[in-house]
Amino acid sequence: MRGALSTVALVFIASFAHGEAGGDPENGENVFRKCSSCHQVGQGAENRIGPHLNNIFDRPAGASEDFRYSEGLERAAAGGLVWDYETLDAYIENPRALVSKTRMNFRGLPDQQDRDDLLAYLRQFSASPENIPEAAPTAAGVDHEVAPEVLAIVGDPAYGEYLSGECTSCHQISGAGDGIPSITNWPTKDFVTAMHAYKVGVRTHPVMQMMAGRLSNEEIAALAAYFESID
Repeated sequence: MRGALSTVALVFIASFAHGEAGGDPENGENVFRKCSSCHQVGQGAENRIGPHLNNIFDRPAGASEDFRYSEGLERAAAGGLVWDYETLDAYIENPRALVSKTRMNFRGLPDQQDRDDLLAYLRQFSASPENIPEAAPTAAGVDHEVAPEVLAIVGDPAYGEYLSGECTSCHQISGAGDGIPSITNWPTKDFVTAMHAYKVGVRTHPVMQMMAGRLSNEEIAALAAYFESID
């Protein structure tokens, strides 16, 4: 029995080491497109819908400055979660299996090679700050240009809360959900841009097009201000 367990352990260690060393960062860059609607990486990357991923390796969970994490992630961080190859691999495979009630609305990558490749790509950005590659950071959540004067509207969070009932019939304020994207704590620019993309038909979800189509610019700004401010 002891010999069998030793064999299993050796196989696990060998496969783990192969996965960590064997990823293809070029394909990982392609895989990262699935992440880029929420995360930025590379020189100039910022926290947007999700935290930036520079220097993610060996970083304690929940440690990105000026980013508001979910209670689930904060609990995991308090419990000592550190992002290394093993924990990142598990999180990317199934976020809610590792961190319950995370706001990260991502079904996960079931393919081990895709995860290896993605992590090999991200590892390039876990170096000393001056050595981070100059990958153009993605514009998280932005797939449509909105007029500057529309983006400049300052929304009223209290009015946004009044309007939010139809949103929260599908989107949970906690940010949790299964297949329904979180809209909690989005930067206002990303929220407003996404809603206007539905409003003009750039994004094609029919229910969202209908909802956005009947909202004024001021009402969209109010909703953005409310959802960004939720604790």
